[in-house]
Amino acid sequence: MANRLASATSPYLLQHADNPVDWWEWGEDAFAAARERGVPVLLSVGYAACHWCHVMAHESFEDDQLATMINERFVSIKVDREERPDVDAVYMQATQAMTGQGGWPMTVFLTPAGDPFYAGTYFPPAPSHGMPAFGQVLEAVAEAWQHRADEVRTSAAEISRRLSDATVSDFGAEVGAVEVTAAVTALEDDYDRANGGFGGAPKFPPSMVIGALLRIADSWPDDQVRESAARMAHGSLQAMAESGMYDQLAGGFARYSVDAGWVVPHFEKMLYDNGLLLGCYLHGWRSTEDHDQYRQVIIDTSTWLINEMTTDEGAFAASLDADSRGPDGQRSEGAFYLWTPELIRRAVGDDEADWVLDHGRITEAGTADGGRSTLQLKGVTDDDHDRWRVLRARLAAARDVRPRPDRDDKVIAGWNGLAIDALTEAGALLDRPEWVSAATKAAETIWRVQWVDGRLRRTSRHGVVGPSEGSAEDYALLALAFLRLAEVTADPRQAERARLLIDVLTARFSAPDGGFFDTSDDAETLISRPKDPTDNASPSGLSAAVHALTRLATYDADGDHVQRAQAAARSAGKLITAAPRFAGWLLADAVTRATRAAVEVAVVGDPDDQQVRRMSRLARSLAPAGSVIIAGSPDTAGIPLLADRTMIDDLPTAYVCRGFVCRLPVTAEDALAAQLRSGAQAV
Repeated sequence: MANRLASATSPYLLQHADNPVDWWEWGEDAFAAARERGVPVLLSVGYAACHWCHVMAHESFEDDQLATMINERFVSIKVDREERPDVDAVYMQATQAMTGQGGWPMTVFLTPAGDPFYAGTYFPPAPSHGMPAFGQVLEAVAEAWQHRADEVRTSAAEISRRLSDATVSDFGAEVGAVEVTAAVTALEDDYDRANGGFGGAPKFPPSMVIGALLRIADSWPDDQVRESAARMAHGSLQAMAESGMYDQLAGGFARYSVDAGWVVPHFEKMLYDNGLLLGCYLHGWRSTEDHDQYRQVIIDTSTWLINEMTTDEGAFAASLDADSRGPDGQRSEGAFYLWTPELIRRAVGDDEADWVLDHGRITEAGTADGGRSTLQLKGVTDDDHDRWRVLRARLAAARDVRPRPDRDDKVIAGWNGLAIDALTEAGALLDRPEWVSAATKAAETIWRVQWVDGRLRRTSRHGVVGPSEGSAEDYALLALAFLRLAEVTADPRQAERARLLIDVLTARFSAPDGGFFDTSDDAETLISRPKDPTDNASPSGLSAAVHALTRLATYDADGDHVQRAQAAARSAGKLITAAPRFAGWLLADAVTRATRAAVEVAVVGDPDDQQVRRMSRLARSLAPAGSVIIAGSPDTAGIPLLADRTMIDDLPTAYVCRGFVCRLPVTAEDALAAQLRSGAQAV
């Protein structure tokens, strides 16, 4: 018999709809039930693609005996962290404060008032590796509540008070050349010279940091700092492109590597990672001007996004699961992606198998569990590309008959913003109008479904809008996407949508220190109002807002937005030197401000004219990151950069500007290239 989750819109909650646990969705009704019964709340937070969430569900939440204990002694609430990032953030902060670590599934016990008093992540069904069994935890918490409820309530309320106070930290500081240089030095100390990336295992793709390093490599005046940044950025990009974390057959990156060498990933594929990394490889490819490996990653990842992640409505799904069914019919992590030497021989034949085993790093012992290996791609020369193309097709055909991972097909506004932004830029740079069309369709779908009564909803599924309000991240990242579409398509409606999003962002999310809260001022009241300025797996609401305000200011020549962006960036300036790995987008913004590298480029003429298209692509390939490039007819209504820009001798004409103050217009591509390559020279 299905429980209350059967009517949920979240695929993660629906995965638990047949549990014997009497789950509630997050909401006042659940806490009212806990107050009425006089029992604590068991809060379980996870997401659909999460391997260990599946494990705990199978071991504990599908167990009738444990379910009976839970139902008798607790009110149990299941939360999809992707649908309710505010709930996840607040109680993850509590979990980390209590245990020193975090992760998913997250398990938190609350008073009926919502105050946390005990927390952890995955609990096994039997004691293991120093962890108590989940049944033991349930028993101990229930006993404590039964015999010391008043003490528990007092302690939990104090925890909530301290967590609320912790959100008022002062990170404010001005950032200039000294701080940027210090951040590069700190990153250099933490850089893995052998494998790329930062730190040890587990190793996450440092997308936002790579973006900042590429900006430094492009425009910083100090040669040593510039070379250091380039080495870290390109070393990481190349290592990931060759790794087992990258899907060598279909494109797209897994969420992170369990080892320092990027060999074995945690196999879930997240939309936000792939939107961010697509943008990094685009920037890396532009910086090197000729890098076939990066270009192939761009093509494959864009194709993967369109072929595998597009929903029936036209937007992009949230993730692909880590688990899938193997030959034995049982679900296991990575089953779809892993290989043995025998499977390789069957797919490509004995004559080619040794080449694949060597370059793919597939061993008899296996690089992953059970004698299986991830497929890497190391040591492939230019002469091998045609050979690999043929072998890759054979391997892909053999893999395609395997059971595929499940897809979480809910549409998350901010994550779609990242994918739309990168896919639009990729389509413009590589002259793939079908990619721009796919990105436009996704944006139109989200605007039609999730923009409701002048506010943004975070999720939808199957064209039905979800209940959760958009976060600061959602507003800012979607605004960035609409502005990118406005640039590439010269459609002023897209910029107007971005302005509407940013108007709500500044009106409803602004904080007294000049930064931004993660939730709006009229959102549901939790035990604290989330305000995390650090980038983690995706950009923080604050750093996304800084970039959105800056891009809109560049598009519109709006000084008020410039000042608002600067105030927001100042509010967390200390992070750039104290924790640069978690301030990548703020560092990127600081670089562009310090160098004044970004420009505006207007290419005026018929947008369908081949010369106009060539000049606009040239501008996109050479203009520094943070620039705005628009091609369109002179004086197109609603596009400030095209106002009063005339064609010379009726020829397509380019204007390179900074702050809407322009150099002499040019009609030749080499003259445009010369102006753009002059870099930081004053306009």
